[in-house]
Amino acid sequence: MNTVTTSPPSPDVDVVLPCLDEARALPWVLARIPRGWRALVVDNGSTDGSAELARALGATVVPEPCRGFGAACHAGLTAATADVVCFCDCDASLDPALLVPFVHEVRAGKADLVLGRRRPQGRGAWPAHARAGNLALTRMLRRRTGLRLHDLGPLRAARREALLALGLTDRRSGYPLQMVVRAADAGWRVAEHDVPYLPRTGASKVTGTWRGTWQTVRDMSRVLAEPAPSGAAGVPR
Repeated sequence: MNTVTTSPPSPDVDVVLPCLDEARALPWVLARIPRGWRALVVDNGSTDGSAELARALGATVVPEPCRGFGAACHAGLTAATADVVCFCDCDASLDPALLVPFVHEVRAGKADLVLGRRRPQGRGAWPAHARAGNLALTRMLRRRTGLRLHDLGPLRAARREALLALGLTDRRSGYPLQMVVRAADAGWRVAEHDVPYLPRTGASKVTGTWRGTWQTVRDMSRVLAEPAPSGAAGVPR
């Protein structure tokens, strides 16, 4: 008797969730992943049991021992298999359910990359120094690319193969900006929509301090100084 094996169905959408000691936030975040989507929790060296908890809650855990926000994001992107890939922070500051209209916009061909413009909800949601750094970077981004964006937030959606074709190389805090810059250089249509931004659960590893914010601004400024690569990836189809 022949045995027929079947592969598990491909997810409708993959959501990349960079994770470093986010056990307190994981239940809230994973409970808001839309039905039919797959959560890819990229464990970036957690010591609080985040990876084990994520598995227990039904997420797919991708280990990435190389520290860095960009390293975690790219590990998730390369592990993804869905046509559309989303990114979201794993600290409960952003609701992944907000990505549903982003995905619809990408699939409808109205935009190639959709970003969330963070709108702080409540005191402490977005420290003043982090907001000032973001403002400076978006102004530099406008001069570099002509894109009139207001935020470089982590909530975003695009097609997987097109993202991989951008050849992203930054593995630190410059990764989100490099994605936007290279997308602009390739002629992508980039859209931006307001999203509520909540006070995060736990301490920030990046922009929670002046030092972290300065490091992020320095990483992103280095990305802005890069020349457009020759043979840049074309507009997604």
